[in-house]
Amino acid sequence: MRGNVLVLSISGALGMFSRGMVFPYVPLYIMTLGGQPAEVGIVYALGPLGGLLIFPIAGYLADHLNRAKLIAAAGFAASFIILINVFAQSWEWVAVSRFLWGFIVFHFPAQSAILADSLPPENRGRGLATMNTVSGSAGILSPYVAGLALDYYGVDFGMRILYSVMSVAYFGTALINLWFIRETRDAIDNDISLGNASETLQNAYSGIPDMLRRLPRSMKGLAVIIILAFVANGISGPFWVVYAKEILDLSSSQWGLILLIESIVRSLIGIPAGFVVDRFGRTRFIILSLLLGGAAIYSFGLISGFVAVLVVRCLVAIVTAFISPACGALVADLVPRDIRGRTMAAIGRGTVRFGAASGGTGGPGMGFLITIPLIVASFCGGILFESDPVSPWVLVPGIMTIAAFIAIFFVKDPKDAEI
Repeated sequence: MRGNVLVLSISGALGMFSRGMVFPYVPLYIMTLGGQPAEVGIVYALGPLGGLLIFPIAGYLADHLNRAKLIAAAGFAASFIILINVFAQSWEWVAVSRFLWGFIVFHFPAQSAILADSLPPENRGRGLATMNTVSGSAGILSPYVAGLALDYYGVDFGMRILYSVMSVAYFGTALINLWFIRETRDAIDNDISLGNASETLQNAYSGIPDMLRRLPRSMKGLAVIIILAFVANGISGPFWVVYAKEILDLSSSQWGLILLIESIVRSLIGIPAGFVVDRFGRTRFIILSLLLGGAAIYSFGLISGFVAVLVVRCLVAIVTAFISPACGALVADLVPRDIRGRTMAAIGRGTVRFGAASGGTGGPGMGFLITIPLIVASFCGGILFESDPVSPWVLVPGIMTIAAFIAIFFVKDPKDAEI
């Protein structure tokens, strides 16, 4: 790795380390502050709202402004928004923070586009897998360390400490990105300012239909799969830890240890999986991952005990190691270079995760076409879990099966990948 890929891997590692401590336990923090599963669903539903307004504009900005500055600005903003959680007095404070968090997504299209530009087509699968592995390795110990902290300090005070660490980490990533990321385009159109904000908005939104028409058939099918992935995670993501602790009677540190081992498995398989995806094609591994992952997630509602949960989460890790680089590389292969920013604002980078244990409802995989389905899924997930805790582990495999059939009939690897 070198250049922008190395910089984004290093800054991503710092972010992954802090997120790995906080995100798996946010639902427990919400419930400690007086929320119930339904309120957990509400909090997670609020997160994507900002994307409805910001993502189309973000894609336009990513194609017209300096991407490094956009990425850094989001990091600084996130650092201050995180502090709201440090001083939270009720679950509503977390909801406000989650809502504001949705507005910092303006850097994701810029980050995704600059990464796609920096990777040659023949190496995209292994490049994304290597980057994910390097970034993810930094957060391997995070869930376990955080679980020990929560067992020792309690969820309330422990989460405030972890959020403080996360705020500092995000400030550091912003500085790294600002200083070291290099623009991949020869010329940048900087003719955007507050004075022509209305024109910028008009250009951003009016270009969406044309952008969608330019996407090949396989990309449209893949976009549906990506949306279904977020819907599945919206339904089940926040409740893995709640189910493990409240139903299966695991401690925070036990859940953290499971996530630690899962991360090790995913990291060990990640880079070889990227090479395999590049060698044998993207679509076949997307289909296989969807079918095997659905079976693993379905079994979660039938098992009990630490070892059984560990086996399920390791299976999910293996599936993620293949489907994430496969989808991400296929998006880069299919989307024309000149509309990458706007397309990735619509459907994200493509590095999807099924079975995400901390929500899986944000990050560079997010796009504005995903927001409304995700909001509905997150809200319904809380209601479903409150009425029947097993229901998410039945519904999500059904969604993954539908996604697999879409991949079989509508998605194909291109003969000539976009550069």
